[in-house]
Amino acid sequence: MDDLIIGYGFLLFMGLMVAGIFLHFVPIGLWISALAADVHVGIFTLIGMRMRRVPPAQIVMPLIKANKAGLDVNVNQLEAHYLAGGNVDKVVDALIASQRAQIVLPFERSAAIDLAGRDVLEAVQMSVNPKVIETPVVSAVAKNGIELKIKARVTVRANIDRLVGGAGEPTIIARVGEGIVTTVGSSERHTDVLESPDDISKTVLGKGLDAGTAFEILSIDIADVDVGRNIGAQLQTDQAEADKRIAQAKAEERRAMAVAKEQEMKAYTQEMEAKVVEAQAEVPHAMAEALKSGKLGVMDYYNMMNIQSDTEMRKAVSAAGKPKDEESVKR
Repeated sequence: MDDLIIGYGFLLFMGLMVAGIFLHFVPIGLWISALAADVHVGIFTLIGMRMRRVPPAQIVMPLIKANKAGLDVNVNQLEAHYLAGGNVDKVVDALIASQRAQIVLPFERSAAIDLAGRDVLEAVQMSVNPKVIETPVVSAVAKNGIELKIKARVTVRANIDRLVGGAGEPTIIARVGEGIVTTVGSSERHTDVLESPDDISKTVLGKGLDAGTAFEILSIDIADVDVGRNIGAQLQTDQAEADKRIAQAKAEERRAMAVAKEQEMKAYTQEMEAKVVEAQAEVPHAMAEALKSGKLGVMDYYNMMNIQSDTEMRKAVSAAGKPKDEESVKR
């Protein structure tokens, strides 16, 4: 009797295991939900999804949603998109939103946008409800040298046809900033920009900045304009300071050259004085040699000494008379 009970328990356990494995590979509840929604998905198709490691719920539920919305989407398309790494549920939601908004969006394009890394549902919503992009503060300088700090708001709408391969928001912001700098830079005075800031919007909008991007620019509005520094005056001040430093450097160079020349002249003068002293030291020796050799007589020597004494006396008299002359001139 005990063996019989053990046998029945074992059979029950094995039956439950087989039933659990069967229900895992054959999602009966999901298949019934699909039939109730009038979506024809074969039981072997669901088993094949399990074998391909595709969660059947992530295919069947979006398929039911698409079928109820009247979209022409089949299981193979959704499963292929899932296996490619896409978000099936978001693609189906985007298709439903585009259909309600009367935007032509085929499944293949929606799948391509999703696989490109863009949020296809957000793109469809942005096509219906445009988005406002606020640029950072753009610094631009008018021709009179006054800096203007400008902030703009760009209203854009997603362009479904250019979402794949089109540039994003950073490109729009960069192009708008470039257009603002160009427009302000071509203005003669900064007051012209302050008087009519809408001219910036018209000029920038007319440049076709949305070419090659995933957006269509609807409007560009100047949100704020502030007057900054006087760049022209600052540049002139910096240039004057640079010229001053150059002039000081050149003057210092000339002074150094003059000092070097003066030192050179002093050295030359000292050299010449040394030579004169050396020559004067040779005079007594030369006179002694002349007297000894008879080239100079004694009387000639006395006459020369008299002339020298007379010269020194005249110098002394002249030096003594100079202060009297200066006092007479002052009087």
